[in-house]
Amino acid sequence: MAGEWRDRVMPRSALGMAMLVLAFSVGSAFSGVVLFSYYQFRKDRTEEKVDALTKNFDSNFKNAIKTIQKTGADAREQIQKELEPLQRIRAEGDTLENLIMKVKDSLYFVSSLDENGAATVGTGFIVASDSSQSLLLTSYSTVRAATHQPGPPITVRQGDQQVKASLWTWQEDHDLALIIVQKGNIPHISFAPRSPAVKTGDRVFALSGLGASGGAISQGFVADVSSAGIQHDAAIGPSFQGGPLVNSKAEVLGVASRSYTGNLGFVTDDVYFAVPIRSACDKVLRCPSDDEVSGAGARR
Repeated sequence: MAGEWRDRVMPRSALGMAMLVLAFSVGSAFSGVVLFSYYQFRKDRTEEKVDALTKNFDSNFKNAIKTIQKTGADAREQIQKELEPLQRIRAEGDTLENLIMKVKDSLYFVSSLDENGAATVGTGFIVASDSSQSLLLTSYSTVRAATHQPGPPITVRQGDQQVKASLWTWQEDHDLALIIVQKGNIPHISFAPRSPAVKTGDRVFALSGLGASGGAISQGFVADVSSAGIQHDAAIGPSFQGGPLVNSKAEVLGVASRSYTGNLGFVTDDVYFAVPIRSACDKVLRCPSDDEVSGAGARR
């Protein structure tokens, strides 16, 4: 049976065998072409996908970099905006030193005695000066005993120079006093303009005439502003009372005090009231304009 099956299937001549081999060869070639075509197709599709993925990756990567850079720039800008208020109110050492340098020639350390003979100290600053004499604002508390006769002497000192001063007038309810020294042509400290007005949150600086560099400085914030006074937290030690409270331009806003309470009625811890500088024009000074002192008020 097996032989009969082979006789029926297998060709009986050489030509038949050749045709059979050719048929197998053609079939194999066709199968190879099909397989190669399929392989090439898959290869091309894979390369297309890889190319697309690569292009998308490059595009996405570039977009991601741009996004990161923009986010970083936006963050830096936001941080800068957040820091601006701090930068405006922050005073570096150079700034403080510059303020002292601007006003030191107008600052004097004031000393006297109280009713019991104990030393009293404070600061006075020049508000007007001509060729022969100069007017200094200071604290009434520093020279209070000198308002009575006979009273203790008042001495003002700047560096190694020390001179006698005479009490001209005072306003005890505002803790203000005006003293005069017989020395002229001394630079004065200018009043701060009314506009822009000092406001809550502004940085202020209290100055003392006692310091190795010609003065000392204390800084703080304005807590409140009213017609009665400027409430602030710049530390006011004994040598600072009577000294100027200035802005960052070294313009006088008020007169520092340890005892003046404005309309509060009592002294608070760590918060002080400065007498508005133009309040000095009510009695102790003559001020024909907002920014000019022409002389002393009526003598007492």
